[in-house]
Amino acid sequence: MLETTIAAIRPADETAMAAARELHGRLTKPAGSLGALEELSVRLAGLAGACPPPLPEPAAVAIFAGDHGVHAQGVSPWPQEVTAQMIGNFLAGGAVVNAFARQAGASVTVVDVGVATPLPTDPAAAPAVPDPALLDPAVPRLVVASVRRGTRDLMVTAALTRDEALAAVQTGIRIADELIDAGAGILLTGDMGIANTTPAAALIAAFTGADPLDATGRGTGIDDPTYAHKVAVVRAALARHTPDPADPLGVLAAVGGLEHAALAGLILGAAARRTPVLLDGVIAVSAALAAAAFAPAAVCAMVAGHRSAEPGATVALRHLGLDPLIDLGLRLGEGTGALLALPVVTGAVRVLHEVATFDSAGVAEK
Repeated sequence: MLETTIAAIRPADETAMAAARELHGRLTKPAGSLGALEELSVRLAGLAGACPPPLPEPAAVAIFAGDHGVHAQGVSPWPQEVTAQMIGNFLAGGAVVNAFARQAGASVTVVDVGVATPLPTDPAAAPAVPDPALLDPAVPRLVVASVRRGTRDLMVTAALTRDEALAAVQTGIRIADELIDAGAGILLTGDMGIANTTPAAALIAAFTGADPLDATGRGTGIDDPTYAHKVAVVRAALARHTPDPADPLGVLAAVGGLEHAALAGLILGAAARRTPVLLDGVIAVSAALAAAAFAPAAVCAMVAGHRSAEPGATVALRHLGLDPLIDLGLRLGEGTGALLALPVVTGAVRVLHEVATFDSAGVAEK
């Protein structure tokens, strides 16, 4: 599945991009007056191979959840059980991501790809969701696709085997296909996993060559001693495993998380289907680095929703060549920043669909 997905990923369509730039030049506005929105719409035309590109709707958020053996190193003050408890909150509609998704009319799919503790809801008791309801904004959906109950401690050994990392990547590809087959016009990344900013920092440092100090942030708000310890953990893990950025599956296995690997798969799946994927915060962009290492042209499908307050996010976005749409100091994850950026993406495309040209409106040009 991974090989065929990568083979399907193509560079942006230059003809469609040129057509979008030409159309912008004929719309009833000064050239360049919409700033970054114009280039975003051009990029989306290149992804779709059409001008104008399809409107990015309906939107579907995919929240991948997993736990981390490195939690045992004391890198987070939160108990690991919170991961499973938050899944219950997502499914009950009580999290920030649910509030923002309702506002945006986006569906929420929660994927247990490696949660360590029992879920607060019995997956077997969950009602079957027919395909047409996959994108129902009112019904958060649970998919149980656990590869293993949390990763191993990356300070001690590889977090995952290559087969486990591959299984998580392929889970992400499968979820992308399911959502796009159900009609999703844009996918939004979400994540949940206590201690998951530690493997994210390790991934960012591994793929970009950044110093762990520059790639590591405070996650849920740790104090100075814990932060210094977290940086040391990331540095030690990289020294132990010496991951090779030319081997993205190996990097994910050595220092990644199951949700990071699955998000990389979601991005690859979206790129193969020429569907935009709106990236959330530091977990998403660390996964995006892996996706780009698998298939450089996958970057064409990526839109950076926001700049996370985690410093590694800026490092990763710079490496990917992506500019974030909004910068609000967010560091929650879940998909919240991507959802807030969604209207910006939709607006960028709607301009090409709905704004009159100078000729059609009878407006004189300069």
